[in-house]
This record gives sequence, structure tokens and C-alpha cells, in this order.
Amino acid sequence: MTNKNLNSNSRPFLLKPAGKDYLWGGSRLRDDFSKEIDTEPLAETWECSTHPDGRSVVADGPYAGRTLDRVLREHPEFLGTHPRTRGELPILIKLIDAKKDLSVQVHPDDAYAQTHENGSLGKTEMWYVLDAAKDARLIYGFYHDMKKEVLKRSLENGTVEKYLQKVPVRKDDVFYVEPGTVHGIGAGTLVAEIQESSNLTYRLYDYNRVDKNGQKRTLHIERALEVANLKGSAAPRQPMRVLNYKKGCATELLCRCKYFQVERMLINTERCREMADFQTGSNSFQVLLCIGGCGVLWQEDGEVIRFVKGDCIFVPACSAPLKLHGKAQMLKVGC
Repeated sequence: MTNKNLNSNSRPFLLKPAGKDYLWGGSRLRDDFSKEIDTEPLAETWECSTHPDGRSVVADGPYAGRTLDRVLREHPEFLGTHPRTRGELPILIKLIDAKKDLSVQVHPDDAYAQTHENGSLGKTEMWYVLDAAKDARLIYGFYHDMKKEVLKRSLENGTVEKYLQKVPVRKDDVFYVEPGTVHGIGAGTLVAEIQESSNLTYRLYDYNRVDKNGQKRTLHIERALEVANLKGSAAPRQPMRVLNYKKGCATELLCRCKYFQVERMLINTERCREMADFQTGSNSFQVLLCIGGCGVLWQEDGEVIRFVKGDCIFVPACSAPLKLHGKAQMLKVGC
């Protein structure tokens, strides 16, 4: 399996994440996903990110040690021709360990962010639940329509929780969170999050907690009220998912929107002689996040990338034919 024309510059490569020590985090990203990041607690790892608040670093190959944003500036062709890229990585992929409740928060859309946040992107996101405690819940909108004055008063007197819609969470659930949706990940939930490349979060309520310095975290009530959807809504239902089988691999679509597409891949080549085929086209890069098991990514010239649970691989657009071998679950993310 050789190709003398294989461009060594466009090979897939492993990424090393940035870590965040938000007060609600725990230790599962270190214990369960082998994240060797010296922060306590370890709340989030930004697995694939060019955002200045937390850049991923290339972990192997010819670009080892460089930040992902630098590599993509030098090789914009790695992103593909999809109009969402515009020469920059349009997504951010995280692992989130919510040992405690996250704040009640909301994100703006692109139009609001462009106008009020120095041209930033807004934040559309989706969650894939990796694990959840038996009684885990998340906040997703309101039980019924709210008036801005009533919501503001409830925030001031600490009664807002009675209006917030709380939804049970189970392993393997998928939630799509549009800008304007008031939300919060609940304690005991482990999540993979795929979102626009943005770090805009407006906190409405933070349970009156204090940080390690004894200070309450900043709230952003006025801006949150400007962008929040105050309409009541039904609890989100899990989408119908269909597995598509090929030799050695099954895939299912988890989420498709104008910002990203996310599929789950179930790789199992242990009992078949052929490995699972994988290749990117000209339209988009792909990111492979291993959420369970382990395996090997074979390249045309015989070079391999070995991956285990927690590893994140960036595959440039227009890749050479690749092969996947092993027994693993992966999230595949692209435009």
C-alpha cells in the first residue's frame, strides 16, 4: 500500500488539548480519558481548537509542537473548500466533566455577536452524552413563556430555578442547543461538545457560588436577557438514529446543521480481514475523537497513528485513502 505522490504535509495528526479548571469540574477527564493536564479540577479539555482562549497543539508528525491555528494558517488547504471555513477552523470540540452543575447560561447568535462582540462568532452547539449519573438532569429552556421582567426579578430573588425546564439525561443522548436557548449541564454528566469556534457565554445564574478566591463569578444578565428565547417549549426529544453498516464499521448521524456535521462511528475489524476505509474529500477536513476503545489509523505508505480513548485526530481535506482497524467508538466531525 504505497503511493510515491503522497504529500507528507497533509497527513493526519494527533492533537493535544488545552485544559480548563472551572470550579464545577471533576477528575474524570484525567481518570477516564488519560488527560495529562495539571489543573485541578479539570472541567474541560478543548480537543480541537484554534480559539485564542485555548489552542490545541499538534502532538506528532512534521508539525509536532505547533499550535493548530498556526498549522492551518500555513496550510489553509487542510480546511477544504466548504464556505464555512473562510480560511479558519469554524468549530471547537470539547470534552466536559460536570461534577457539579454548570451555570444557567445562554449564547448569542452570529448576528448579535458580530455587532456587540467585536465581530466574534455566535455559539451554536450540540452535546453527545458520554456518561450520566442516574439522577442527572440538564436545563433546557423554560416550562412556559416568560416575561423579561418576571425572569429578571426571579434572578434577583433567587427563585429562577422553578421556571427552568429540567430534562433527564442518559448515556448516548444527543442535544442540539440553538443560540438563545437558556441551558445548563447538570451535575454527574460527561459530555462531548461540538460548537462554533466561540467562547461567548452569558451567565444568568450561578447558584451564588464562589470561586477558589472567595469571589462570585461574573454574571451577564443584561446581555443574556437581550438574546434569550423566553418562549416555553416542550422537552427536547431524542432524534431517530439509523445505523449504516459497512465492513468493519457502522455509522450514524447525530447532528447536521449549517455549522457542523457529527456522526458516531462504531469500528470493529477484529473479526474481519479487511480494515474500514476512511478518506476526506475536497469539501471539508474531518476530526476523529475516540470516545471508547482503541485502534490504528493506517496511511497509504504504511505509517500508522495509534489511538486510544480520549485521543483526537485531525484529518486534512483531500486526504489519501486511509484505513481504520480496531474496536473503538469515534465521533467524526466536519463541516
